[in-house]
Amino acid sequence: MDEGYIKFKAVWKNMPPPTPAELSDLPFWRDAAHRQGLIGVYGNGTGYGNISRRLGEGGSFVITGSATGHRPTLEAAHFTTVTGVDVDRNTVYCEGPVIASSESMSHAVVYQSSQKVNGVIHAHHAGLWEYLLGKVPTTGQEATYGTPEMARSIIGLFERTNVAEQKIFVMEGHPEGIFTFGQNLREALRVLELWLEKVLN
Repeated sequence: MDEGYIKFKAVWKNMPPPTPAELSDLPFWRDAAHRQGLIGVYGNGTGYGNISRRLGEGGSFVITGSATGHRPTLEAAHFTTVTGVDVDRNTVYCEGPVIASSESMSHAVVYQSSQKVNGVIHAHHAGLWEYLLGKVPTTGQEATYGTPEMARSIIGLFERTNVAEQKIFVMEGHPEGIFTFGQNLREALRVLELWLEKVLN
């Protein structure tokens, strides 16, 4: 697993953290996902999983910063704002106290693909990933995490499948990687929990 490594070019402005209004309930849901092991850190120290919420009606969103998976709770200083992405140039524009998470480009294209989405979770769960592979919309095997290929594969799912209704997809080229989303973060996490209940019970 190498999720902790950023593969995009980051154009980062070191600025104050998002405001409480911008963060809203994001820290609460991030910590809830961390308690369930859906966001965390592997034994080798590599972090996994990330979570974001849309800001307003544009393409900006607040997301967990890179290398924060080991922390059981996050404060404002552990979040940053993505103001834009350029998939063709493999570039993420962000501003805040930390560089944006390695999967920021994937979050961005989910928001771009559906204006109804206001919260996105990228979780890891080996058992659920194996069960869902091919049963729900699935990105291509050649698309690895945090790359323009992954971003384009996600866009393709929104164009060719009913992923917008299912609110979940898995990443064949990124073992254990699962994305859920919803009108808010409560819904995004609940989608994940319902699948876990179905698979584990």
